[in-house]
Amino acid sequence: MAKAKKKSPSSIARNKIARRNYDFIETLEAGLVLVGTEVKSLRQGQISFNDGYINFKDGEAWLVGIHIAPYDHAGHLQHDPDRSRKLLLHDHEIIKLQAKSEQKGLTVIPVSLYFSNGKIKLQIALAKGKNVHSRKEELKRRDIAKDTARQLVNY
Repeated sequence: MAKAKKKSPSSIARNKIARRNYDFIETLEAGLVLVGTEVKSLRQGQISFNDGYINFKDGEAWLVGIHIAPYDHAGHLQHDPDRSRKLLLHDHEIIKLQAKSEQKGLTVIPVSLYFSNGKIKLQIALAKGKNVHSRKEELKRRDIAKDTARQLVNY
C-alpha cells in the first residue's frame, strides 16, 4: 500500500518587515474566513501586509489592516479589500494570545500566508517590538558577516 505524499505548504506572501521590526516569541497557525473573490485574488498574490495586526474582540480574533486587492474578473460581486477578517483559532489559543498581548510591549502580528492542503493558512506571531538601537546592531552584525564572507572568498 503506497503512502500519499504530504505536500509542503506553498507560500502566498510574507510580511518581510515583521522580522526586521519585531522579535518573535511564539508562532501559531490560524485559518481565515474568506469570500471567494478574496481566495482568487490571493492565488494571484494580491496581498499587502502594511500595518497588519491581530485584534481581539468578544472572544474572537480578527485580522485587521491587511489589504487583499479586488479580483479583476469578479464583476459586480466584489469584496471589500480592507475589511477585518475573522481568524479560526481554538478558544484556549485566543485566550492565551489575548492575555499575553495585553502585556506591555507585546503584540500579535501576521507573519506569512500560505496554502496547506488546499486551505489558506496564516502564520501569526506573538512579538515584541525592537527598538532602534537593537535594529541598528543587527544591521551592523549582518554587514560584518557579509564583509568577512566576501574577504574569505577573495583569498
